[in-house]
Amino acid sequence: MKEVGAKTFPVQPVEYNVNDFGALGDAVQMNTEAIQKAIDAAEQAGGGTVTFNPGAYLTGSIFLGNNVNLNIPKGTTLLGSQNLEDYKRIDTRVAGVEMKWPAALINVLGKKNSAISGNGVINGRGKVFWDKYYAMRKEYNPKGLRWIVDYDCERPRGILIESCENVTVQDIVLYQPGFWSLHILYSKYITVDGVIISNNIEGRGPSTDGIDIDSSEYILVQNSNINCNDDNFCLKAGRDSDGLRVNRPCQYVVIRDCIAGHGDGLFTCGSETSGSIRNIVAYNMKGVGTKYGLRFKSTCQRGGVIENIYLSNIEMINVRDPFVVDMDWHPAYSNSLLPKGYNKNTIPAHWTKMLTPVDPKQGTPKFRNIYLNNVSAVNAETCVKVTGLKESTLDTFRFENVRFNGKKAGKIVWAKDWEMTDFLVKASSQLHMENNQNVQMYNKKVE
Repeated sequence: MKEVGAKTFPVQPVEYNVNDFGALGDAVQMNTEAIQKAIDAAEQAGGGTVTFNPGAYLTGSIFLGNNVNLNIPKGTTLLGSQNLEDYKRIDTRVAGVEMKWPAALINVLGKKNSAISGNGVINGRGKVFWDKYYAMRKEYNPKGLRWIVDYDCERPRGILIESCENVTVQDIVLYQPGFWSLHILYSKYITVDGVIISNNIEGRGPSTDGIDIDSSEYILVQNSNINCNDDNFCLKAGRDSDGLRVNRPCQYVVIRDCIAGHGDGLFTCGSETSGSIRNIVAYNMKGVGTKYGLRFKSTCQRGGVIENIYLSNIEMINVRDPFVVDMDWHPAYSNSLLPKGYNKNTIPAHWTKMLTPVDPKQGTPKFRNIYLNNVSAVNAETCVKVTGLKESTLDTFRFENVRFNGKKAGKIVWAKDWEMTDFLVKASSQLHMENNQNVQMYNKKVE
């Protein structure tokens, strides 16, 4: 826990104002080139702070440099272009699969000692990309292509930090990305502090995750507030055959003093688990109206291990399902099958990756050593939704001082070696227990 987060911050005193490079904050002029010139000048000089006069700056993808602090001050808004051509296509990983895809609005790629800071706003203006996705879903679903539509529908992320070290994202406000909001990929020693993410403006943006920590390590996320339309604070490590090939874990992560509002997971591990997720601490967290609370999900060709997860001082209010463990998550999306009428020799490369079979020995995920301490939920729909597998039981979960209040108690299936101390479920139904081994409840109470 003492090792997580950025160890350095770019503190060079020289400022590079984008307006001096031709940028105009009138919400009309395209400023990608001018902003990039300011960033490049700062990097070439050994570092500096790139800043803005107050205004609204229309831009496509921009790329930070080493030792550069992109400071977006109060009164300044970056407006994402709604033209996909303004987002350079790059080699990256999207939802667990390495492929070419549009860059994010703000990118930090292979850099050290960089920052995005300030009290200004980054507005991805992503609704046009949301609408594109929903239209493609209507076309793809009847064809049996639900599993690939998210990859075929190219949508820019808000911020991408990839293959970096010592990067800080601090105090900014991020609205409406086309896809994931803040994606930390293949990186280490990253700090996210005091960030506000709100994606449900002008509707519900599909797959607009809040913060995704993906095959990265020594990450600190704190003092942040997320409203989105998918997982709020999420840990990932690759999907299926491609994720198993890369085999990079997500590990040594601390998430603390954060709030989730609307979204699909106050704290989520998965569903991309192939490289394993381990040694994670989350504490002093609050979910209000979030669909799911503490959520662990994978599926039977994904593989990987989720282990050594420590969750403490978690409060959930009006969270529909506070504790969910699902090892067969969303089969229509998770199971890749090529329908009749398609030639496997002519399909796109990322389709082939998704369709590559996985040996069941590699593909069966494992969840173990999960610890909950001082966790409460009130006004839930179903308090506990836990289902393991006969061939992969859920091993060594520990609960201490856990209080769930809701309409239905729920179920625990295929669990092994659990200890539940001061565990209370208050609901109209009894907790259903099935196919469990050595599940011990001490001072339990189910009302």
